[in-house]
Formats: sequence, structure tokens, C-alpha cells
Amino acid sequence: MRIPEETIDRIRQATDILEVINDFVSLKKRGSNYIACCPFHNEKTPSFNVNPTRQIYKCFGCGKAGDAVRFVMDVENIGYGEALRYLAKKYGIEIEEQERTPEDLLRQNERESLLIVLNFAKTFFQEALQKSDEGKSIGLSYFRERGLTNPTIDAFELGYSFDQWDALMQEGTRRGYNRDLLEKAGLVINKESEAGGNHKVFDRFRGRVMFPIHNVSGRVIAFGARILKTDKNQPKYLNSPETTVYHKSQVLYGIYQAKQTIRQEDICYLTEGYTDVISLHQAGIKNVVASSGTSLTTEQIRLIARFTPNVTILYDGDAAGIKAALRGLDMVLEEGLNLKLLLLPDGEDPDSYVHKVGAEAFKAYVKTESKDFIDFKAGQWLAEAGDDPLKRAEGISDVCASITRIPDPLKRQTLSQRVAQVFHVSEQSVISEINRLLRKQQDQSKKEFDRQQERQQRQQTTSQGEPTADELSALFAEAGIASSESTNSPRPPVATSTERLNAVRTPISYQEEECIRLLINYGARELEPGITLCQYILSELHEIEFQTSPFDLILTLFREAFQRGEILTAGDFMNRRSQDEIEIQNKAIHLTTPRYEISEGWLKHEIYVPSEEEVGILADAAYRNILRVKKMLAEQRMMALQQQLRDTKNKTADEADQLMTEYMHFKRIDVEISRLLGTVISG
Repeated sequence: MRIPEETIDRIRQATDILEVINDFVSLKKRGSNYIACCPFHNEKTPSFNVNPTRQIYKCFGCGKAGDAVRFVMDVENIGYGEALRYLAKKYGIEIEEQERTPEDLLRQNERESLLIVLNFAKTFFQEALQKSDEGKSIGLSYFRERGLTNPTIDAFELGYSFDQWDALMQEGTRRGYNRDLLEKAGLVINKESEAGGNHKVFDRFRGRVMFPIHNVSGRVIAFGARILKTDKNQPKYLNSPETTVYHKSQVLYGIYQAKQTIRQEDICYLTEGYTDVISLHQAGIKNVVASSGTSLTTEQIRLIARFTPNVTILYDGDAAGIKAALRGLDMVLEEGLNLKLLLLPDGEDPDSYVHKVGAEAFKAYVKTESKDFIDFKAGQWLAEAGDDPLKRAEGISDVCASITRIPDPLKRQTLSQRVAQVFHVSEQSVISEINRLLRKQQDQSKKEFDRQQERQQRQQTTSQGEPTADELSALFAEAGIASSESTNSPRPPVATSTERLNAVRTPISYQEEECIRLLINYGARELEPGITLCQYILSELHEIEFQTSPFDLILTLFREAFQRGEILTAGDFMNRRSQDEIEIQNKAIHLTTPRYEISEGWLKHEIYVPSEEEVGILADAAYRNILRVKKMLAEQRMMALQQQLRDTKNKTADEADQLMTEYMHFKRIDVEISRLLGTVISG
């Protein structure tokens, strides 16, 4: 089904980009904009910028940019239509969709289809739990025994799978979902495709209570399922397999339900199981997530870091819980997060302990018993070492090894003092050990890098062989770069592909970009009464075409609009919808998003900083930009004429004189513009 244009406009008008992006990362105000660590690439220092006035975002690290719709498309890896449906649901806008053409259906990608069928399965399991006799007597009774209330069951969208071979498959087929899609979503198993033999297709989950696994935006991407009857041939817990939409190492159970509270309280509690999360949530501790049946991964830690830098790990107090806590400790530190650990009394997990002591007592226990990683590790080592000095030394080295994982040198310095206090040794000895371990890590990293380089060189030599001189010449010629005549000349390592060579920008492209930047930001601004900047630039660039895409296209759009009596603004480039126009949108966002802002301290102390928006400064910037564009065009023409003059064959004396006259004309233009710009003129 297609979404009508008027509905699309309503969705866009209702959407607030700050609200949308805040669902995925924690934004902090800086000046008139907001910043965060980018959700699209790993970074420690925020380079992701959101402009609420223009309703756009821009990452200065990876280059991602767009509006709210584009953000949802990128972060969820979904199509345009699904992104609009997500925003419509968020803002309570009803969509009366139009019938979709076969072409529309073909454009719906597999990921969107999987999300749709997984949502169907979630609803099927919910209705089985709450409306069927089997679901009520088995599934709902189990949840009641665990003390879960209806609001909690609804919040986590818990369900039940019938104890039948193909109940879900039959209902899915009846609703129009083909078996191939159900299999790709991990909901059914095709025995022939997995093990060969007789062809049989059946439900993956049967006779189990269902725990839907949501992504950050609340879409169901997988399921966890617990069996309720005793069957030694069946695992207690069964999870969805990896699919296009579900990668367990990148998902935290409960993140959708917890993200707002994590942001508000600026701390995240990390547990191991589904019921731990659900029970703590019901007890009022809503900023809790679980690694959902897998060892803690770097991707999961980075997901937490989107919302808070503070993590407390809650694990069981037995040997396995201690081992799990120690395993995840260094990974959390390496990502720059502030870490505390809490071991519950032996034999207890978060679910059982909160039911045993109640919500308030549990919160008090967390507050008083949580330890920083130094106290936690030191306590384990000191208990084991006793009076053994060698064991104590081993413990100090182990704690120092964890400190070396921390990227911030100031934190490392502060924590070294804490280690010295806990182990009763000199701070200098701790610093020396940390430095020794850091040097060791650096040496290992260098050796590994060298080994990788050697392997890559061997593979490249084996697969391709050394390129010949002719091949190198052809490569450079294709890129428009002259290669050396000598085959013994060293080759720069970066010049190994045509793509990289062609990626080099021409000098004039920077001036074209600056011209477009001025147009997009200030086109309607009057430089003097009745003369706008747009009118001035377009008149000065009469019959001049830009050489760089997409600046040439944007300039054409300005010219066409000006002929209609309109002056385009930044907003006209932000709502580009087709895939072909995305480059224009991204370039416009790049040109309208300044990376730096004037410090509030300067304003506080009344330090005046001239603004580009002031008429005199703006007029001068436009004037000098036009001069530079014309100067570079003159230089290009001079170089072309010089080349023609060198080729004297088949030229008459009159033709040569004509070329020289034309060359001197552009030379005078170049000299005059250089004088106006105040640049040095070479002879």
C-alpha cells in the first residue's frame, strides 16, 4: 500500500528530529545545536550534530546526514515507506494507504518484510496467551506464578506458543505470509533445508512462553522462548536464529523499555536473563537490560553508551557469576564507560532476590554494595592471596592490566592512586607497572599490524602479481595523472586503485562548493536595497557552468527557480525524497551545518567576533568567491592554450598568433584578478 502525499506532509510536519534521535542516542545541548556520539560509527568524542531549527543531523566523523526520515532509514536499515510508518506510529498519525502497484511491492526489501512478519508472530503469541484456554492455563499461569502483573506482561508483549507442530505456520499462511519468509524470520524450520531427508516444515517454537526481543525503536526482531514442561530432549531456553534483522551480539533485551529511564537516571543496570529484566522493571528499576543469553559483546556495550556512560553489572554471587562479571569488565572499560559491579548473595539472581526482599530493599542493596572495578577485583585477589606476596603482586598486575584498557589517560592516572591505596604499595610502582603493560600492548599491536601487512602483501602478490610499467601508466593516465618515466621510481602505497586517484578533488571544486554554500545559506539576503546575494552571484556567473557534481545541479536549480521569481533556501534541499536526490540533500546539510560555534565564554566576556552574516562581510565573501572562480577558469583556459601552442604541427602562423592572442587575453584577466584579490603574481 502506498502512503498518500498529504499524509507524508502531515508526518513530516509533526516530526521533531530531537525527539526521534533521542530514542536512539542521548543528545546534549551545545550552543544552539545538540551533539552526541554517532550511532553509525564507533567514536569516543562526539561528532554527531543535530540542528533543531533546520531539523537536520550531520556527523562530522563518518559523513552521515539527513532529516528525521533519513535518520530512521539509516539507523533501522529500512526503506522510506517503513520509516514514514514508524514516525506515523510515534506521532499517532493514521495512515490510509493507497493500493500498491507491483513495482511498489518489489521495492519493499526483505528487511521490511521480516519486520512485518515478526510483528504478526508477536501478536499471534500475545493472543494465544491471553485469549486461548491453553495459553491461559499454561502460559499465563506461569507468568502469574512469577508475580508478573498485566501492565508488565503488556509492556514486554509476552506471549505463548501453542504446543502444536504448525499452529503459527498455518495462521501465517492463511494471512498471506509465504513459508520462505516465515523461515527467513526464524519462525519455522524446514527440515529438508537443515538436515535433508523428508520434506517437513514446522514451527520453531512450540509449547513455550514467548519473550519478544525488541530493537531500540521497539520493533520485534526475534524471540526468546522458555519451555514449561520437563523434557530432557529439549533446551530450557530457545532463541531465534540470526537473521537479516537480528544479530544477537548487537542486541540488549529490554533496551526499548529501559532507554528513557537510563537517560533520565544516567545509569544502566546490566543483567543476564529475560526474567531479571522484567522483574526489576516491575519493581520500579526500569533502567535495566540483559545480554539475552550471550556473553557481553563490544556492540552491546556501545549500545548502552548511546544513553549513558555509567554501567553497573548485576550478576549472580556464585562462581559462574563472578567469572561472567570479570569477563565483561575489561570490555566495558575499553569503551570508556564508568563501571561498577554488584554480586548478589550466593544462590540468588536479580529476579529471585527482588522477589525475596522487595523493591526498596533491593535498591538499597544495590546502592550500598556496588563496587568500582578496582575494589571488586582487589577483593577477589586479596581473599585468594592471603599472606602470599607473589599472589598479591599478581593481583596488582591484573588490576593494572584492566586500567590500561581505559582510553582516558587522566582516568588512568587517578585510578593508579586508588590501586596503591587498596594494595598498600607506592603509587610510583603502580604507575611503572601500568606503563610496562602499555608498552607491551603497543609492541604486540605493532607486531600484529606488521604480520597483517605481510599477509596482505603476500596475498596481493599471489593473486595479482606485480603490475607492469604499462599497467601503472594506464592506471595513472585513467586518473589524469602523469606517471614517472622511470620504472624504478617508488610508488606511493595509496596509489593502488583508480577509485582513490579519481577521488582527488580539483582546486576549482572548493570554490564552487563555497559559492553554493553562500547561495544555500544567504541567497535571499539583500546586499544592498533590491539586490539579493542570489541575484548578484547568478548575474556574475552568467553563462558559467560548474564542473563538479552535485554543485552544477544545485546551481541549475537556483537559476531555474530565480527565473520563476523564487529564491531557493536550505529547506528546499532538505526534504529530497528520491534516491537520486539524496546526494543533493547530504551536500546541502553539510554546507548548512557549522562544525564549531562561538564559545559562550566569549559572549559572556563581551568579546566581539565578526559574523559572516553581516552585510559587509557577506558581500565581500561573495565578491572574492566570484573572483576566485573566474581566476581558476582563466588559469584552466591558459593551460589548455599552452598545450595547443606546444603542438605546433599542422598549425599555420596565423593560427599560432590567434592562440597567443587568446592566451594573453586570459593572462591579463588572471593578473587583474590577482591584483584585486591581493595575491602574489608570479612572472
